[in-house]
Amino acid sequence: MTPPTLAEQIGPRTPGAIYRTSDGVFEVLDLIVAPDLASALLLRRSARWAVIVRDLVRPGAQPFAVGSVWTSADQLIQAGPER
Repeated sequence: MTPPTLAEQIGPRTPGAIYRTSDGVFEVLDLIVAPDLASALLLRRSARWAVIVRDLVRPGAQPFAVGSVWTSADQLIQAGPER
């Protein structure tokens, strides 16, 4: 079995996208694909990418970095604008 590509791991989480997981509903603020910066943000030496999100359900939630792989259980609510 081939490991997922970077694009498959990130999924449709581009800046401006809104998606739902079992943990909540999130807006993507930024996508970091620089491994050194992603590692620093996620505090994991093996990180290759990170997504900066804002929780839309919790009032006053501060942006934070996630490095979870996109799964079939995740749901895209709104795609980010095309660049």
